[in-house]
Amino acid sequence: MKTSHKFGLAVIALSVVFTALVATVLLVAATPALAAEASAAKAMGGEVWAWGLMAAAASTALAALGAGIAVGKVGTAAIGALAEKPELFGRLLIFVGLAEGIAIYGLIVSILILNRLT
Repeated sequence: MKTSHKFGLAVIALSVVFTALVATVLLVAATPALAAEASAAKAMGGEVWAWGLMAAAASTALAALGAGIAVGKVGTAAIGALAEKPELFGRLLIFVGLAEGIAIYGLIVSILILNRLT
């Protein structure tokens, strides 16, 4: 496999990890302000609200991190196989899509957690 392909996959994986970390930091930083606002409007305690927001942030962040790692590994193998047999493109695309699905599952869990809080 060419070095440029490895570099491209590494950049994609690092960007997914960086995005997940930034989203987690922003959600955790916003938790006290959101908890104070929600505790005044809701009968639910601020601590429960804060833990719910942290759980939603962790769900999204860890799923995105796992998806980044999976896409990095699967994408590398897919490009190697594609270099030898170009007719495998459709099958390999499915494998990369399945790896990306992990992030979507984490986002769905996060949405379900947030819906439960309201």
